[in-house]
Amino acid sequence: MCSQTGEKNMTYTFLKCFVCNKVFTQEPSPSIDLPSNSIKKLLKCSVCNNSFIEKARLNTLLHNHSTEKPFKCSLCNKSFTLKSTLNDHLRVHNNVNLLECKVCNKPFTRKSQLNIHLRIHFKEKPFKCSLCSKSFTQKCHLTTHLHVHSNEKPIKCIICDKSFNLKSQLNNHLRVHNNIKPFECSLCDKSFTQKCTLKNHLLVHGKNEFDCNVCNKSFTRKFQLNNHLRIHSNEKPYNCTLCNKSFTQKCHLDTHLRIHSTEKPFKCIHCNKPFTLKSHLINHLRVHSNIKPFECSLCNKSFTQKSTLNNHLLVHSDEKPFQCNVCNKSFTQKCNLKTHLRIHGNEKPFKCIVCNKSFTLKSHLIYHLRVHNNVKPV
Repeated sequence: MCSQTGEKNMTYTFLKCFVCNKVFTQEPSPSIDLPSNSIKKLLKCSVCNNSFIEKARLNTLLHNHSTEKPFKCSLCNKSFTLKSTLNDHLRVHNNVNLLECKVCNKPFTRKSQLNIHLRIHFKEKPFKCSLCSKSFTQKCHLTTHLHVHSNEKPIKCIICDKSFNLKSQLNNHLRVHNNIKPFECSLCDKSFTQKCTLKNHLLVHGKNEFDCNVCNKSFTRKFQLNNHLRIHSNEKPYNCTLCNKSFTQKCHLDTHLRIHSTEKPFKCIHCNKPFTLKSHLINHLRVHSNIKPFECSLCNKSFTQKSTLNNHLLVHSDEKPFQCNVCNKSFTQKCNLKTHLRIHGNEKPFKCIVCNKSFTLKSHLIYHLRVHNNVKPV
């Protein structure tokens, strides 16, 4: 908002904050006739929708959203998004006016950074959330936390459009697309995209201290034992509000909800086929690589999935666990029972595109199509 003062024929520009409506005045400039369209427009960030008056501040924010770090330290190869951050960092190497924490001797380049750091030692958290009473040492952490209550996820992945609350979450997620696993286990050579996943994995190599008193299974963490005990008690506290299915763990419910939302975040790099579960994608990738790790010990036939091998083993055992409730006919596989039930329901889903004749089985349709192509059945 702009206005003129009569004093010394000078023009003052008044800038109003779009968040709290506080008004600020810029330095006075020589008086000129201001057209109505000369009022500064707010520059909006395309990633998080925050607005700015100055282009420089918008550019700084865009650097923060970007994963690009063009400013590299020549002494330790650390990279930064902003040149000013690199300059601050260089002071650490040069020991220029460093401020040291008297509690842990950590060095800081600025007094404001030291003051914020000291809050950790004194457990001072002055920034409180008005919605859940959580407290934070820094205002920026509170601002980030508020996204949780608003369900706002301003940080978006440019590859798959998945959204996140934090930039750190996006950085971790991008490793999935790039197949980067920087955190290696020193005990078994397994690699992980996140440090927290490596920490959880290391518990596998540790001692199992928590024993189940029902089946004697052991666990490295108490919460794992608690989750396991729900299997014995048949307790399923996590309910789906759309189909009333229940689950023992929240992660299982989250995975299940993808079925209702048609969300399939795991995409095949060979044929772009999407899957709801990572395990389904891993199974599918074996089709492209022709890897069949599950081998039948009776006939040497191999399969891409363990479930397919289990179904196949029923052929050797003559066991037919899937019974038709109409005619009592039994089958080795559930899919064969489903196909059989079409006979009783007079269901014919396979239609000929030439004469509209319908068939119960796809194989019957293929056989029928030979008639139209003048191919004699064998």
